[in-house]
Amino acid sequence: MLSGMSDSVKRGARAEYRWPAVLGLLIALALYATLPSTFLPGLRYTVVAIGLALLIPLIALNPHRLHRETRWSKNLATGQAVLLVVANEVALVQLVIQLTSGGTGDGPTLLLAALQVWVTNVIAFALVYWELDRGGPVSRRHADRVDLPPADFRFPQDEDHDAIEEVAARSSHRTGWVASYVDYVYFSLSNSMAFSPTDAMPLSVRAKVLMGLESFGAFVLLALVIAHAVALFG
Repeated sequence: MLSGMSDSVKRGARAEYRWPAVLGLLIALALYATLPSTFLPGLRYTVVAIGLALLIPLIALNPHRLHRETRWSKNLATGQAVLLVVANEVALVQLVIQLTSGGTGDGPTLLLAALQVWVTNVIAFALVYWELDRGGPVSRRHADRVDLPPADFRFPQDEDHDAIEEVAARSSHRTGWVASYVDYVYFSLSNSMAFSPTDAMPLSVRAKVLMGLESFGAFVLLALVIAHAVALFG
């Protein structure tokens, strides 16, 4: 395991826990699988089966903490996250079509489906951000900072070293802090609710495209759900 340095401060090299990302993935797959039967059941069950199948070798490689990474495991993990995003975007398009096609007889079912799609979107995009930023969870914890790929996102801790003492004490410069999956879930959630970056700022083109796609989908979904709810209960 490599030791890392943040200028003159040694980074913590403790590997990240596997279970938060696994739990997030399982929740997202469950929500996606239980969408109404009108949402392309063949595609949904295939995506869920692939997602679960890809999880098996990834857990076998790192059962508890993310210590090891190979080229194939990195590709599997990133592909798993991207697959869930793409599949859920298909469900989002289908939901938009159903919400705008008129009729309110299946209104409650569509509103529940909208919630499922939205939550799945938050989790799926968080997985993509987590896998891409600075080389992924293994690289972020174990590589020297000078060897890390360029950051896709800037967190508050990355620039707090010159703040007042009690704030600077938690900065990346002082402690070697790096983001965990929970941090990516939080800013994915805030991006979906605020429709813009909040605490974490996108730095790369791909980060801006991904965050823009997530916030645009959330905005369209919210607007249509409100309009449908008004028509349904008004």
